[in-house]
Amino acid sequence: MIINNSESSVHDFIDALSSCFKLRDLGEAKYFLGLEIARSFQGISVCQRKYVLELLEVTGFLGCKPSSVPLDPGVKLTKDAGTPLTDPTSYRKIVGKLMYLHTTRPDISYSVNTLCQFSHDPRDVHLKAAHKVLRYLKGSVGQGLFYAADSSFDLHGYTDSDWGTSTDDRKSISGYCMFIGDSLVSWKSKK
Repeated sequence: MIINNSESSVHDFIDALSSCFKLRDLGEAKYFLGLEIARSFQGISVCQRKYVLELLEVTGFLGCKPSSVPLDPGVKLTKDAGTPLTDPTSYRKIVGKLMYLHTTRPDISYSVNTLCQFSHDPRDVHLKAAHKVLRYLKGSVGQGLFYAADSSFDLHGYTDSDWGTSTDDRKSISGYCMFIGDSLVSWKSKK
């Protein structure tokens, strides 16, 4: 995939590559590694709608009632809460798929980070929280990132931390998001 603002630079690069390799131009990208890319005069939209629908179908949540939030803010997950799962494979599969999904879904970044912390010994409350994220995805299937064509080049950043509220290890969870103009370009939630 070749991306550049200059059309002539793209053609020069393709000519240089084709002198060394056999190439085939597939045109503008519409679907790449599970990412759906849509272009318009307003900008570029990147989402994983098909991936979300497949995830909901595989997990049996395609017909579920949607949730308005990915995790309940009042629920504090800990490593010892609930009963251990007899087969943790399903939990790990869900969390693994959610990890790939959050490449275009910053709204679930904190939730996925939280769920990943319990992959070694998942419990029924952790699986219930993962199901809550799936119900949230059901209500926001086509959500993704949008990069406006006429956006300014101003850099804005936001950060926050919870200052050691984890009862398991007293570590802080911090997060940030960086915008160029109105377009989100980088985000993270980390313990």
